[in-house]
Amino acid sequence: QVQLVESGGGLVQPGGSLRLSCAASGFTLDYYDIGWFRQAPGKEREGVSCIAGRDGSTYNADSVKGRFTISRDNAKNTVYLQMNSLTPEDPAVYYCAADPTGLGGPKCSSWYLWNYWGQGTQVTVSS
Repeated sequence: QVQLVESGGGLVQPGGSLRLSCAASGFTLDYYDIGWFRQAPGKEREGVSCIAGRDGSTYNADSVKGRFTISRDNAKNTVYLQMNSLTPEDPAVYYCAADPTGLGGPKCSSWYLWNYWGQGTQVTVSS
């Protein structure tokens, strides 16, 4: 049974950092793409960063390039999202999602195509 559990959210000041974790069970990361998505109140869910199961290649939304980094630890079956230089535009519920890896790479811009989701973790940026 595929399960994803996010952790690491919280309150941080503008310019601060957080590291989110997504602990996966029921599958191994080599065969699944993992994505981090976020949804702010009143806004559509959007892809933030994704990592391909096949080769570990990564994809980042333009809004987070240079600030967010996705990585994985296969031994721990966990994917991380390191978020630096957080701004007031970043607060949202952050979700990790998984989908069997495919030839076309992670569907980072199409959240509705992902099959498995975690429960989400809240990120708040405020001074």
